[in-house]
Amino acid sequence: MKEFNLSARVYYEDTDAGGVVYHARYLAFYERARTELLRQLGISQHKLLQESIAFVVKKMDISYHFPARLDDLLTINSKVDQIRKASIIFKQTIINENNQVISSADVIIACVDITKMKPCGLPKSLVLEFI
Repeated sequence: MKEFNLSARVYYEDTDAGGVVYHARYLAFYERARTELLRQLGISQHKLLQESIAFVVKKMDISYHFPARLDDLLTINSKVDQIRKASIIFKQTIINENNQVISSADVIIACVDITKMKPCGLPKSLVLEFI
């Protein structure tokens, strides 16, 4: 399945008063990496929205192994683990400059019809990009 790496620097806005990345900021790092993976595959979320299709996080299981700190350069790795009829399962990790996994996440993204706010099948063209 497809895999993608995104580099991100930890900025002051990402940290608490002690210079450690605030736990909720990891969600943003993971989200950006999934979005950039789609972009790399030529999948426009803007175009999908025009077709009344959106992706929503259905479930996310995050583990925090080590802290990320101010000015760290992180690599966010995203792998498509499984494609289902109306969802995509991602395995994601955040790795620091010492090649240490500092966080890992299993994420289920559901495909929804935004006019009905109900699950819908993944577009076939999108599924073909992941194979």
